[in-house]
Amino acid sequence: MSSIARMNNGIYPGSFDPLTLGHMDVIHRAAGMFNTLHVSVLNNKEKCPLFSVEERVNILREATKDIENVRVDSFSGLLVNYAREKEAHIIVRGLRAITDFDYELQIAQTNRILSNGEVDTVFLTTSLEYAYLSSSSVRQIASFNGDISMCVLPFVAEQIYKKFN
Repeated sequence: MSSIARMNNGIYPGSFDPLTLGHMDVIHRAAGMFNTLHVSVLNNKEKCPLFSVEERVNILREATKDIENVRVDSFSGLLVNYAREKEAHIIVRGLRAITDFDYELQIAQTNRILSNGEVDTVFLTTSLEYAYLSSSSVRQIASFNGDISMCVLPFVAEQIYKKFN
């Protein structure tokens, strides 16, 4: 992206439970758009995750250690408050299919209203080779000891299988 000026701070939030190659695709692409990309694990107390927030943060840190401008942490509460804390005005979201868009559009519009217009959302369409991927499908395949090597990084696959065995 040498011919396009980078934006200062962006946030790519998610549950990342587990981190998939689709997530990594969005991280790599978004990292090229910002001086700093905050990849942030949502601490959602309403869900029963496979990995703890701390484990997901550690997995993301390992997976992104070679991407110089990526910072990994976690947050709870309203995303717009977290965005203010990080001085970020852009939220990055990945879209796999049209069904994702309806849900994501509603959240994007809500975040814009809650932030008094200070926060916008940028949608990145998932690369075709990862369009089928979801964290829930990876968990389901792994729970039956299926092959998830085409879905996640090798060290992530090891950790997932450990959780199910």
